Amino acid sequence: MTAEDRRRVRRRIEASDGAVFALELPTGTVLHPGQVLHELPDRIYIVGAAAEDVLLVRPRDWREAARVGHMIGNLHREIDLQDEGIIVLWDEMLMERLRRAGIPVGKTRLPFRGNPPGEHKH
Repeated sequence: MTAEDRRRVRRRIEASDGAVFALELPTGTVLHPGQVLHELPDRIYIVGAAAEDVLLVRPRDWREAARVGHMIGNLHREIDLQDEGIIVLWDEMLMERLRRAGIPVGKTRLPFRGNPPGEHKH
């Protein structure tokens, strides 16, 4: 599921084996990768993160990483920290802003495991 799909509370989904589930979750529910969606005696259905368009940011040092964190945090975007770098849901304006700052960034397709935009706590 994409980050947006994991926020949709009422819909039908089809698992990779063809099983169909009708979701009717409480408003505000967010499914997270690794969460058990349904369990049968012989099978468990687990939420997975689908590949989607993302920004892959590769800061060269801790100062640059702190600057990236500040830029992304000011926009209230979620991040996904992985070995490849900092992953953020695709945003063309953010990509241009990072490029203008001289920070290595590119568009790619990867699973985004972080929370969708707006899903944060203060």
